[in-house]
Amino acid sequence: MNSIKELYQRLTWLSLDVVFGAMGGMLFFSRLLRVQLHWTIYALLGMAVWAIYTFDHLMDARVHPTGSKMDRHGFHQKHGLALWFLLVTVVLVGLYGAYVVFGIGKELFAGGILAVIILLVMLIIRVLPPRFHWLKELNTAIFYVIGIALLPFLRFSFFDWTWETGTITSGYIALAYLNLIMLSFLDAGKDQASGYGSLISVLPKDQLNKVIRILCIAIIVVFFGGVIFLSSFYKLFSCLILIMGLIHYLTFFNPRLSSPQIRYRMEATFFLPWILLVW
Repeated sequence: MNSIKELYQRLTWLSLDVVFGAMGGMLFFSRLLRVQLHWTIYALLGMAVWAIYTFDHLMDARVHPTGSKMDRHGFHQKHGLALWFLLVTVVLVGLYGAYVVFGIGKELFAGGILAVIILLVMLIIRVLPPRFHWLKELNTAIFYVIGIALLPFLRFSFFDWTWETGTITSGYIALAYLNLIMLSFLDAGKDQASGYGSLISVLPKDQLNKVIRILCIAIIVVFFGGVIFLSSFYKLFSCLILIMGLIHYLTFFNPRLSSPQIRYRMEATFFLPWILLVW
């Protein structure tokens, strides 16, 4: 059992859980918007997400103090050279793959512009005064959902846009933001010790706990209502967000779970959209 836990821990340090969660999110939006995507597009998204998160973690590791206990920061410090090499390789392969799959056109251009914007905003937020550190989780949540939904939306006809589509998209952003501020809460001690900026840097822990509870309840109530009142096509998507919100709530506020257990269970909820493969 310990070996399985250690393996999963390494996978999370390598951000592979985020990669598969992002690919599941793209599947979620492709089904929501009724757009078919080739498997190579999912692979390219996974490479892009891995590159962005790995770059972010490697930058964190440079300023995070070295500790005796191995954690994500220590892992990236220890294997920094290999990860930088792998990062450059993945970026180059991904760029070539994107050119082969998309050619020179609006999709490749839009993806490139988005990647540059994400990188610039990440760097800007790092140098902003501490009072703006609350932007990190919000920025990450919004760009995360834009990134996984970009291709489905580019191939979607906005003549088919409905308020239900907007509500479910907003719900996915809220869920991603909820996940990130929960992780910020769990990492409060480490982030403050290293001077790493996040929402917990500007909001006391007790207030952040209240924000988390209110956001959880809002997601659960809104999408429980969606399961009841939305038209049949949208009920499944509303149900998925409801279940993911419930898992976050029941996991985060369970006093019997350790911080790593909470983290792993919350991250695993983003694998749920993969069930849409059979729908």
